[in-house]
Amino acid sequence: MPRYKDESPAVRVYTVSDESRYLIVRNVPALGCGDDLLQLFSSYGEVEECKPMDAEECEQFTDVYWIKFRLFSNARFAKRKLDLFVFLGNPLQVSYAPHFESLSDTKDKLEGRRREVLARLNPRRSKETIASNSRPLITSNTSFLSEPLYSDSRKAEFEGRPDNSILPKRTVSYNEDYFSSHSMNQTVRIVRDKLDKIESSGEHLEAGSTSKKARVDNRRRI
Repeated sequence: MPRYKDESPAVRVYTVSDESRYLIVRNVPALGCGDDLLQLFSSYGEVEECKPMDAEECEQFTDVYWIKFRLFSNARFAKRKLDLFVFLGNPLQVSYAPHFESLSDTKDKLEGRRREVLARLNPRRSKETIASNSRPLITSNTSFLSEPLYSDSRKAEFEGRPDNSILPKRTVSYNEDYFSSHSMNQTVRIVRDKLDKIESSGEHLEAGSTSKKARVDNRRRI
């Protein structure tokens, strides 16, 4: 339904002071579904605590839950995705609870937002910081690769072994049968005969080429 011109849009702006890693979830069905609610919110980040708030006022047949995330970014993401999310037939009402924060929580929240803003203003500097932090890992890996692959004991073991080039090689004569199968030996003889023919024809071609007299080019060059 379109709004009238004189009506202002309903816009809610959250600052870093309003955001928190503590969330209050209202309009949860009173069905003992705390584990299901915890599993739903854990899909957006690590949840440290999730417990019902019995002293909080709520509508009939509904419960109110208090959820504590480990990171502020996870709580922000879960609040944006799960607010008005239909859970077991009821739309959830998710809101921040900064009044549960301690002094250290507020300090960490403001410091984290300051780093995020600086990274957005100067992305090149943030990339250089990440690269400088990753350099020692690269050098350590290269130093590991530069080390010898085998230890002294392995090297001595290889040196103690006889050289394969010194071992006597077993040769098979032309007429000796190498395989136990008669058909395989016959195939070997056919292949040897063809190789001998090719070798002899190559020798005849080389002899014919050497016997030819080299032609002298007496043509006058311009």
